[in-house]
Order: sequence, then C-alpha cells, then structure tokens
Amino acid sequence: MNVGYADIQLAQEISRLEAAIQKWAEERDLWLDSGFKDFLRHVGGEPSSPAVVTVLYSDGDLARVLDEDIEVAAPPFHEFIASLGFSCENQNGYTYYFFANDEALNAAFESYFHWQWVCSLIQPDAGDVYEELYAHFASNPDHFHRLSPRAFEILLSRVFQNQGFTTELGPGSGDGGVDIRLWQRDPLGDVLTLVQAKRYAPHRKIELDAVAALRGVMAVDKAPKGLFVTTSSYLPSARRFAARAGNIIELATNADVAQWCATAANGIVKDKSLLVSKGNVERLLYQMSLAVDSKVLHATWGYNMIHNTFALLLKETKHAALLMSLPNRTVTHDGYGQMGTEVPSFGVDALGCHCAETVRRAERTVDESGHISYWDGRHLYSAWDGEPALFNYMD
Repeated sequence: MNVGYADIQLAQEISRLEAAIQKWAEERDLWLDSGFKDFLRHVGGEPSSPAVVTVLYSDGDLARVLDEDIEVAAPPFHEFIASLGFSCENQNGYTYYFFANDEALNAAFESYFHWQWVCSLIQPDAGDVYEELYAHFASNPDHFHRLSPRAFEILLSRVFQNQGFTTELGPGSGDGGVDIRLWQRDPLGDVLTLVQAKRYAPHRKIELDAVAALRGVMAVDKAPKGLFVTTSSYLPSARRFAARAGNIIELATNADVAQWCATAANGIVKDKSLLVSKGNVERLLYQMSLAVDSKVLHATWGYNMIHNTFALLLKETKHAALLMSLPNRTVTHDGYGQMGTEVPSFGVDALGCHCAETVRRAERTVDESGHISYWDGRHLYSAWDGEPALFNYMD
C-alpha cells in the first residue's frame, strides 16, 4: 500500500494519462505506430527515481513531431502534459518517459513500481543475484501476504536454498499438502523436511487440522521434520498440537521469514566481482584470446551514432547472469577516430575490469527461436559473432 494512494488509484492515474496522450495524438492524426509500455517491461531492470510513470514509443508522425518540430509542435504537447500534472523527457527520438510533477504522487509511484519489480525477481533461480529481493521483505514483512500463493512458495524455496538446503518446489496445486521438500545433505544420510506454506491474510489464523495434515504427510513420506510457514498466525489448538508432536514440527510466521530474508540479504555479496575469482577470470580471458565463444557478448547503442560495448559472461542461471565489461580495441579507423571497427580486448586492461564497478548482473532471456540475450539495464547483449564491429561517432 502506498501512503495516500491505493494501488488501484495509481493504476487508474496511469490509464488516465495514457488515454489523454492518445486522444491528443489521435485528434491530430499522429497516433499511428505509437503505443505505451511500462518501464519495467521496457528496461527489464530496477525502477528509476523519480519514477517513470509510463513509456511512450512511436515510429510514426508523433515521434517526428516531438523530435524534429521542437519549436512549433512540441511545446503545445509539453504544455498539455504539464496541465495533466506530468512532464515528458525525450530519450532517443522514439521513446519518451513521463514523470509525475507532484512529489507525493511521485513517491507513491516509486513505491508502486518498486513492489512490481520485487515481485518480478521472484524466479526459481534468480534470487542469488538480486539481494534486493530479500532486503525488501526483511524490511517489509507485511508485504508477504500481498504475494500470490505461488510467489510466496518460490520466495521460500529461494530463501532455503540460500541457507544451504537442496529444495524441490511442489507443482503448486494438488501437491498432497507439501509445497516444498528440503534436503540437508549429510554423510550419514540426507535429512528430509516437508514444508507447508500458507499465504493468508493476517486475520485468517491457521487451524489445528492444517498442522495435523502436515504431520500425516510426514508419516507417509517418513520425513523426520516438518515446517509450517504462514503469513498470518496460529490458533492455540494448532500450537498445542505442534508442541505435543515434540520437536518434529516447527511453526513459523512473518517475523521468522523476515529474519530469514534479512540473513539472506546480508549473506549475498554486493560486490559481484567477488563471486568469481581473479584466477577464473584470467583463465576465461586467456581462453577467449585463443578462441572466442558465446561467453563474449556484444551490444550496440547510440542515437544517430553507433557505439559498441563488449562483455564477458562470468556466470549464468536460467533467468540471471553476471557480466564483466571488456575494453574496446580499435582495429581500423578513418584517421580521425570517428569511424572504423573495433573488437574486445582480452589483455591486461581487461583483467582490470574485474572490479565492483564493471561486474554487474543481467537478466537472461531466451526467445522462441532459442536466441539468448542479456539485459543489464542499459544494453541488450547477445553472443559476439567474432567479427570486428563497426563504430561511427559522426552525428
């Protein structure tokens, strides 16, 4: 919940702004090939401050008017946006960001979009890279009940993995009363713990029957331990049942999960360069200097210019990755350094990039054709083809 604004009010405010912009453009026959998308979907990264309320994209007359006719047509548009309580920034000639002018409304939007971003991080294998996921819930335990039941289960699974357990996430429905199975590896035999998770509103307390059902599944699966986790609390009868069962069933609430999240957040290394040893980086750079493979990534960027940026893939999971920037080395140029070709460097200068400033996380995605890309919040990388890349700084 955002102070002074409910989530539905903020969503309506976004819809109101977008509808007004579209109407303004349609009245002037400028709306063709234009549309909106949210900032999270646009950048795939952390929300900005101030909050980007919506993103306008245009590949038609609207972009031409706003980008080229800045002295005649653009001012009335910006005046119109200001009358709605917002401001607009031209990002690259075809993408436009909108911001709330009121400080209280902007603060509400920042909280609103931060929550959406935190929820987007709840992936089965991305939590090891995003410490903000745990830190948010450690500071806001009342937000657990806002998650979907499945998201709550996934979050718990990631927390347990962070604690060193091997986890198996249940299918999410019809799972026999067990949401997560935990194994603690032991030379004398793995210890199995069955976890039942209930994402309930604070007023809905866990009854005896629910805890007894977990005890029954433990008996069938011969599991020596059970853990019941809820976002609410327990009726006295449920607590008495767990106490009579001895130490084999533990009952946990929001406060416990918040503490687990705090421990996880503190345990994650914020300097991502420390996650990969210098020796491993040296080995990777040496291997790439002999034969380039898909660990070398490339992205182009620039407005009316062509810039190149290269990176080395240090680590990846299904949804996340760690990248290290690589220096550019000029191969050919026009004599002035304004146009030419360049490749990544794998020498001593590249090893200097193994530091906190240039090792960063990225979102990993695979499209329908199997093409893998990495988005670090600024550039969209894919595997470098090994050919010198063209650069052109002539505007």
